[in-house]
Amino acid sequence: MSILTTGKPVRLMAAITAVLMPLTACTSAKPSPSSSGTPAGLERFHRQTLQWEKCDGYAKTATESTVMGMVDGLECTRMQAPLSYDDPGGRTVQIAVARRSAPGDALGSLVLNPGGPGGSGLFATATTALGLDKAKSPLTGRFDLVGFDPRGVGATVPAVDCFSDAEADRGTVTLSAQGTTVQWTEQDTKAVVDRCVRGSGGPENLAHLGTRDVARDLDILRTVLGDEKLTFLGQSYGTRLGAVYAEQFPSRVRAMLLDGGIDPTQGTLERRVGAYAGFQAAFERMAAFCAKQAGCPLGRDPKTATTQFQKIMQPLYATPVPALGGELTFDAAIGGVISGLYAEAAWPRIIKGITQIGQGRGDELAQLGYDFSGRDAKGAWPNFAEANYAINCMDEERLTEQQGGELRAATYRQAPFMDPGADVLSGARDSCEHWPARPTLGYPYADDVTGLPGTLVVSITGDPTTPHAGGIRLAETLGSTLLTVRGEGHTVVMAGTNPCVDRIAAAYLIDLELPEEGTTCDS
Repeated sequence: MSILTTGKPVRLMAAITAVLMPLTACTSAKPSPSSSGTPAGLERFHRQTLQWEKCDGYAKTATESTVMGMVDGLECTRMQAPLSYDDPGGRTVQIAVARRSAPGDALGSLVLNPGGPGGSGLFATATTALGLDKAKSPLTGRFDLVGFDPRGVGATVPAVDCFSDAEADRGTVTLSAQGTTVQWTEQDTKAVVDRCVRGSGGPENLAHLGTRDVARDLDILRTVLGDEKLTFLGQSYGTRLGAVYAEQFPSRVRAMLLDGGIDPTQGTLERRVGAYAGFQAAFERMAAFCAKQAGCPLGRDPKTATTQFQKIMQPLYATPVPALGGELTFDAAIGGVISGLYAEAAWPRIIKGITQIGQGRGDELAQLGYDFSGRDAKGAWPNFAEANYAINCMDEERLTEQQGGELRAATYRQAPFMDPGADVLSGARDSCEHWPARPTLGYPYADDVTGLPGTLVVSITGDPTTPHAGGIRLAETLGSTLLTVRGEGHTVVMAGTNPCVDRIAAAYLIDLELPEEGTTCDS
C-alpha cells in the first residue's frame, strides 16, 4: 500500500500513492450563466432525468457486491457530465450514483464522499446506510443518502485502469515513488503513464480528472437530484472536494460537514512530510501500547521501539519474506503497518505482523494491506490505487527529481520507522511528469470564499494522516465551526463509534445547528 497524498492510503506496491503541455484545455474558471441561471452549455446536463435501477453490475469486487446487497432500497444509475467543461458539447462521462431514499418526507439529499481520492461513493453509501440503521440515527429518516464514484473511479465510465489484478497481487506495477524505495528513470515514469493511457481509453480521459471538474460534476448532481442547495459530507480527500465546491459555488451550499480536514494552504511537499510525521507519531503511540503487552516484538521501552522496528524490518529491503502465496517486500510491509495505523483497533494486527516478520513470514502485514485496499477474497481489486494516482496527477504540484529526493530524505527524518536503511535518495522522480495535462487545482485553494453559510469541520487530535493542525487551518480558511475530537483515528462522523460526534453532526445536518466554538468530544 502506498502513501497518502490527501488522506486515505493506497497499497505501497501499487502506490499512491518536465511537465507536458495539456492535450486539451483545462480550466478552473466558472462558465457564464445562461438566462435560465444554468451555466452556458450545460443545460442538457441539468435537464437530464436519472433512470434508477438495481445496483447489480455496479460493484467492482465481491465485497462491494455483498455489502451493497445488504441495503434494502439501494438503487443506482449513471449521470452524464461533460468530459471537458471547456467543450460541453463534446464527449461525456457517465458518473455512477447510488441512492438509498428516506422512508418518509426527506429534507433533500445528503451527498457523501468517502475520501481517497479514489474511494467509491457507491460503496460508501451502502456502508453508511447500514451504520446509520444500526445506530438508529435520525439522519436515516430525514435524508436520501447519495454517493457517487467521481470521474475515473469505480463504476464510473471511463474508469482509470493501469494494471491487472494479477499484477496487483504480484506487486509488479508501481505508480508512485512517494512513500516507497523505488528508484526510477525518466523512461520508467513514461512507461507508467503510457500504461494508464492505454488502459483508460486515451490521454484525453486522463486530462479531466481533477477535483475542480469533480466539483462541477457535484453541482450537476445536486441539480438533477432536485436539491436547490447542497447538503454534503466529505471525509479526508472529500474535505478537499467540499472546499473546492464551496469556492466555486458558495451560494449553493445548504450544509457542509468536512471530517478529517486537509489543510488547503499547504503545498504538496509540505503536506506530505507533515502526513508522514503524523504516522510516526501514531507508530510511537502504537509502540507504547505494544510495550504493555507480553511478548511485544518492539520491546518494553517505547523510546527504543523505532530502532527495534528497523532491525526487524530493514532486512526486507534486500530479502523479502514469504506471504500469502507470494512475498512481502519492505515497501509492502511498511504499507501494511501504515494501513493499521489508521485505526487504533488495528494495532494488535500490526503487532502480530511485526512478530511474524521476526519469524520469517509476512502474512498478517500483507493481509492488512489487502484489507485496506479493498481486495476481495477472490483476488479482485477496486481501482482505488489507479484512480488515486491519476486524480492526484491533476491536483498535486509536480516535483522535480531533486525535490523528490528532498521529500524522501525529509520523510525518513520525520518518520524513521519508514527508513529502509539504504541509500535510496536518488531516482525519486515524480511519476506524473509525463501526464498528458497540467494540474488544475492550484495552491492555496478555497482561500477567498464569500457567501458561504455556516459549515462544520471535524478533526481528531491523533489523526495520523490529516493532522489536527490541518483541520484547524481548514476551519479558519472557510470560516467554519471546528469540532475537536480528542483521541486516535482518521475520520469519525457516522462511524457509529462516537455518540457525541454523531449527535452534533445530526443537529447540524438536519437543523443547521452548529456547536459552540471550542466544543470537544472524546473518542
